[in-house]
Amino acid sequence: MTAGYADFGDGKLYYEIEGNGETLVLIHAGFVDSRMWDEQWKAFTQHYRVLRFDMLGFGKSDPVTGPVSRRQDLYRLLQELGIEHARILGCSLGGETAIDFTLEHPELVRSLIVVSAAPGGFEMRGEPPALLLEMLQALEQGDLARVSDLQIRLWVDGSFRQPEQVDSRVRQRATEMNRIPVENGTWAIDDANPLSPLAPPAAGRLGDISIPVLVMAGALDNPEILRAADLLANEIEGAEKVIIPDTAHLPNMEKPAEFNRIVLGFLSRL
Repeated sequence: MTAGYADFGDGKLYYEIEGNGETLVLIHAGFVDSRMWDEQWKAFTQHYRVLRFDMLGFGKSDPVTGPVSRRQDLYRLLQELGIEHARILGCSLGGETAIDFTLEHPELVRSLIVVSAAPGGFEMRGEPPALLLEMLQALEQGDLARVSDLQIRLWVDGSFRQPEQVDSRVRQRATEMNRIPVENGTWAIDDANPLSPLAPPAAGRLGDISIPVLVMAGALDNPEILRAADLLANEIEGAEKVIIPDTAHLPNMEKPAEFNRIVLGFLSRL
């Protein structure tokens, strides 16, 4: 395995590459880091040259000091590593980033797998989850332990389960990853105010995507994420959609064997 840092001047970004063949890029969710793909790494690197990285503000990468463009960071990383085209798999914020990147650089993306993500410009309906409002309140009060706990409740447990109904190892691993962006203030600095959002936003441009696409979500995730999955599957011609039962926002961590089988099956048919 090759591991290193790409220095873009506004922060060093940590990455890992292993395997041979076509490049498969893994982009993590916006409350964990690239370790969320640990259960995919061995399975995927047997078939592909796999690249995973920590976005700025997460994991081993430098903290963010102001808003950043996630899709621009991805572009700069691929340029730095000499990757001319790739298959991209992104979860949550990583999925939104992957969609934006595909629309901006269609010549670089061979196929797209979007997990637990809404496209940029997707308008959430209904009341925001009570836990989200609690989390914002805890953020204002500087109660970082509470912020982290609520992030895990929101995303790992999901809307329909209590903590004791979820694999404690998955919760623990997600908590370890989540503490870093919480302590870095990543969400408050960046995700609430990203730099140079794609214009016009992706939600109205999904029909422009003409590569093979797989849309995945966990059945126990927030219903709005499932509605976003429907939009993606309906608007992108030929897109496939798979809902994984008994999982929330991180189906790859909760049911890794099933997730890996679905992803590798999709990629092998292309």
